Amino acid sequence: MDHRIGKIVNHLNSHFQQRVSFHEIAPMVNLSPSRLRHIFRMEVGMSLAQYVKLLRLNRARELLESTFLSVKQIQVITGMNDESHFFRDFKRVYNLTPTQYREVYVDTYRQKDSAKIDKQGQ
Repeated sequence: MDHRIGKIVNHLNSHFQQRVSFHEIAPMVNLSPSRLRHIFRMEVGMSLAQYVKLLRLNRARELLESTFLSVKQIQVITGMNDESHFFRDFKRVYNLTPTQYREVYVDTYRQKDSAKIDKQGQ
């Protein structure tokens, strides 16, 4: 990966919840916004907006799995400002709404724990 794009990706991974544009990040790597847009798409295979959205959705998935935060709190933490877009985008990526995902994850986790306990008891 182009080192300039690597620098941008690292920045995005740390600041995904903030609004970002090529005009703001292009100076970080001494490129024009249009050149950065072209190189980013070529290197990453998607637009900046798509990449940031996937980062946010992935973080939301992690929070659904590891916390008791409400879906609304997770939406805010991840920088997803519109609830309907958050639900629609999450469902598009994970085939479940955030609430359904959490329910399935918790049920799966319980089943795994139950199986471990059964094995230990034998």
